[in-house]
Amino acid sequence: MTDVVATRPVPGTPRPYEFPPFRRDRLSNGLRLITVPLPGRPLVSASLVLANGVVDEPADEAGATVLAARALSEGTERYDAIALVEASERLGATLHAEAGWDATSAGVDVPAARLAPALELLAEMVARPTFPEAEVERLRDERLNDLLQARADPRRRADEAFVETVYARESPYHRPSGGTKETVARLDPRSLRAAYAQGVDPAAATLIIAGDLSGLDVPAIAERLFGSWAADARARRPGPLVDRTQVTSRFVRVIHRPGAVQTEIRIGHRGAPRRIPDFYPLAVMGAILGGLFNSRLNMKLREEKGYTYGANAGYDLRRGAGPFSARAAVNTAATVPAVVDFLGELNRIRDEPVGEDELRAARDFLVGVFPLRFETPGAVVGALANIVVHDLPDDELARYRPAIEAVTVREVELAARERIEPDRSAIVLVGDADAFGRELERAGFGPVVIERDEEPIAEGPAEGVEDEMGPAEVGDGR
Repeated sequence: MTDVVATRPVPGTPRPYEFPPFRRDRLSNGLRLITVPLPGRPLVSASLVLANGVVDEPADEAGATVLAARALSEGTERYDAIALVEASERLGATLHAEAGWDATSAGVDVPAARLAPALELLAEMVARPTFPEAEVERLRDERLNDLLQARADPRRRADEAFVETVYARESPYHRPSGGTKETVARLDPRSLRAAYAQGVDPAAATLIIAGDLSGLDVPAIAERLFGSWAADARARRPGPLVDRTQVTSRFVRVIHRPGAVQTEIRIGHRGAPRRIPDFYPLAVMGAILGGLFNSRLNMKLREEKGYTYGANAGYDLRRGAGPFSARAAVNTAATVPAVVDFLGELNRIRDEPVGEDELRAARDFLVGVFPLRFETPGAVVGALANIVVHDLPDDELARYRPAIEAVTVREVELAARERIEPDRSAIVLVGDADAFGRELERAGFGPVVIERDEEPIAEGPAEGVEDEMGPAEVGDGR
């Protein structure tokens, strides 16, 4: 019989890593160009980042920015949707476009040998989209169907209820990034053109290209294809945004779903923007609290108590202060005990210094996975898009690992006290209030509001939250 190893392996020393150097240029029309040579990576990724996002759209046309990005590839002055796909497929290229809270991006992935014709297709897509009525109607109907499914899915229903609870009604963060059924229903080609036009200003946009660029004069190619692209008269620079919270003290909001076998739990508050001085301590603190498998929340609720398959917490760092939330799906009977443990851990990380072992494990994880995030040109482009969108220093990615390694117990403690607010949190529960309502009232978490959800119920086994936020991290800027 083989001997059982008595001790577990321990993490090794993180390997050295340097984020690849990049070059900045500017085209004649003001478009910024960032090129990242990655020798040996024949699949090149290019992304044009426009400085308008969901936060910049009118509230009564919420969803227009996301839908406009999806419609970019549905037709241009030269190609209809099918012809554009066929043209890209002949090059072995993939065109894509998406919009997020802070920016819209359109890109292409293509073998390096065909970069120039692929960029020509990208230029056509971003400079001359037509937003065909039939395609816009199809995309709008798809989004409306998706919104119906979101209301039926307890996980997505909890996410939607959480943000509308935390943020003031006048904040764009109060609603889903893709809009609501009321606003999406009225979208048409005109509203999509207007939403997209806000970002059509080359002087405020950036083209990022990464891959094996040897033998290619990328600035010359970009100048030829994008240099004559002109600003739209409706373009405007991003202005101040409203990220005000409406939570002043802790309370509970229950979305009552009779007969639900599990409860979706969201606990949190207005979080932080990306540009903060304590970003690195926040990242480490977030990992310790709820960003790792052996985080405090997961070890308490999953490993010790067995309430859930997974519990996590994290920050959605945006140009404004995005949400902080702690999240899990638990069996109905465990609803109130799970909330007790969530609040206990949120208070503990504020009130007690983290252990040196916890600190080391979190730092080692963040430092160790950092290089793995940039194994493809697309990931490198996404990281640089984040720098562009949030106007971060060029050395932000180069100094990430040393900065994480330098985080101290005291800095984590200060970040937790500054950024975690258990007594000013919204507790949002989607589940069967008849089963846990009396226990919830006795627990004394704060005032309780119960709302009956008239939507159909989609139930399944109790599972962890798949779309977790994780620790505060460098995003992709989209």
